[in-house]
Amino acid sequence: MTATPQTSSRAGQFRRAQDGAAEYVAFFPASLPPDPPLSLDVELHQLHDQANQALGRLDGITLLLPDPSQFLYTFIRKEAVLSSQIEGTMSSLSDLLLFENEVSPGVPVEDIEEAVNYIAAMNHGINALESGTLPLCNRLLREVHARLLRSGRGSDKTPGEFRRSQNWLGGTRPGNARYVPPPWPEVEPAMAALERFLHDDPSPSPVLIKAALAHVQFETIHPFLDGNGRVGRLLMTLLLVDRGVLRRPLLYLSLYLKRNRDAYYEHLQGVRTDGAWEDWLRFFLEGVVEVAASTADTTRRIVEMIERDRQRIHGLGRGAATALRVHDLAVRRVVVKAPTAARQLSLSEPPVYGAISRLEEAGILREVTGKSRGKTYVYGEYMDILNEGTEI
Repeated sequence: MTATPQTSSRAGQFRRAQDGAAEYVAFFPASLPPDPPLSLDVELHQLHDQANQALGRLDGITLLLPDPSQFLYTFIRKEAVLSSQIEGTMSSLSDLLLFENEVSPGVPVEDIEEAVNYIAAMNHGINALESGTLPLCNRLLREVHARLLRSGRGSDKTPGEFRRSQNWLGGTRPGNARYVPPPWPEVEPAMAALERFLHDDPSPSPVLIKAALAHVQFETIHPFLDGNGRVGRLLMTLLLVDRGVLRRPLLYLSLYLKRNRDAYYEHLQGVRTDGAWEDWLRFFLEGVVEVAASTADTTRRIVEMIERDRQRIHGLGRGAATALRVHDLAVRRVVVKAPTAARQLSLSEPPVYGAISRLEEAGILREVTGKSRGKTYVYGEYMDILNEGTEI
């Protein structure tokens, strides 16, 4: 058996554990907040201020949107794809959107199903918080997990229940694993302590710092048999919504974490082995600044694109009114099928087919199936912007 790794008691301790005849080393996390407390130097204070300002600018942009829900529809889907990609799936955003419109994707359906379940899990969590049905608590996290693993891979791993057996990351067993979370009897008390921390017990903390610490603690406890990474990333979004930092959940860190995956995992482990909370916090806040700025920029680009295309459609002359209505539908859904569009717009199919043809000629819509019948179109430039970062 490998020797017990060096650790800082600030984050917890590696201890020997036993499962039947097998011995291994597992990590037993200390409760939050860290002890000794976080040491925020001038640079970290400035970075924290920059992150809060970036979130404020991002939240302000939503006030300029004619229909914020249309952006949430696509941005939530992008986050679902990216968070699933971190776990090894191969689907892109376009695969997901086409699948939702009953077009066969070019990747395994199981990969798409994970993203679809992620959307259901996120929506459930946000709806519960906004409606007041549940606070941000362990019960809500279990319900989110149940929806995340309701079908497909992991659906046999007790969805919605904290684990009652040992899990591990890397390797073939706890004895040769890269990381072994605490034994299962420790999960309930550790998660209860995390829940108290989320609600400012034993002391309040700024929401971004709370989100950063809570994410690492959740990943360290690894309370479920599967899906921990995705629920842990959802926890950050739910916390920001719960605390009113963002009116709409437009901050998604999965793109940053995917692009910096090795550093992400190294920082998580660095907290455990060395108590390096400040290094993780710096990495996290840099990600918030980067993602908030990128999302704000993407939103501006999309708004400008929509307005530019609307002006082009106004110039089409006869049939422009129907083309504008089809364009509005494409803005909301990205993917367009003539029969579906006709039904949703309460129009007969011939004018809708005509409008789609004109939008295709104008380079706004793009046919993606290559079929002569049952054609499916996407809002080409919109899809390209949204796909940025989700390419495999």
